[in-house]
Amino acid sequence: MSKKESVSNRQYTEEFKVEAVRLADSIGGNAAAGRLGVPQSTVTNWVRNRKGSSHISASPEAAASLPARRPVSELEAENARLRRELANTKLDLEIVKKAAAYFVRESR
Repeated sequence: MSKKESVSNRQYTEEFKVEAVRLADSIGGNAAAGRLGVPQSTVTNWVRNRKGSSHISASPEAAASLPARRPVSELEAENARLRRELANTKLDLEIVKKAAAYFVRESR
């Protein structure tokens, strides 16, 4: 039995496709396909077809819930801010660990 014979031709509702594309946008196409039990290539096609003329209807409600595109410079600035915040948090954690070790030694 070949691979094509084992895979049935499934039909998906428009709502399912829109939700699958939304999930793929948030967690990635491969992860969304695995979670939904849909072939990865199918999800990729739905995502690709969403931009152009496609059979997936993008309702205003669906379009409103998709994340807005942000400029690269804004994302880079946020990334730098988050890296600084992470470095500060790691430093704080290191200080707390040293203080805890000091007080454990003092209490003995």
